[in-house]
Amino acid sequence: MTVSPCPAALALPLYGSRISAGFPSPADDDLEGTLDLNEHLVQHPAATFFVRVQGDSMIGAGIHHGDLLVVDRALEAKSGSIVVAVVDGELTVKRLKVAGARVWLMAENPAFPPLELRDGQALHLWGVVAHAVRSF
Repeated sequence: MTVSPCPAALALPLYGSRISAGFPSPADDDLEGTLDLNEHLVQHPAATFFVRVQGDSMIGAGIHHGDLLVVDRALEAKSGSIVVAVVDGELTVKRLKVAGARVWLMAENPAFPPLELRDGQALHLWGVVAHAVRSF
């Protein structure tokens, strides 16, 4: 994974018309204003970073190879959160599962087994995944 810092503001045009995903609708040039994706995707700018996904262990959660994740270090990681973590020096994205004193990092692809953290294994949570951005 490649980690990138949070970018500066960039306001782009936002059209008020909705795009039909069913039957086509008449075109509309109704410019609503501008939109800065940072305002919608970044809740805590000083605590947010971006990382690109490599691999397909999280496809069941809608996270695919090449996706850009918006990771917020200010969000509380709790059981069920999708987190960016370092386990024994290896960076990964997985769903956190906590049950009592037991902790797992769960893949969202049946081809990948759960990783239960054992005594002596180092786990460092880098942050909680707030959004995934996909390019086609």
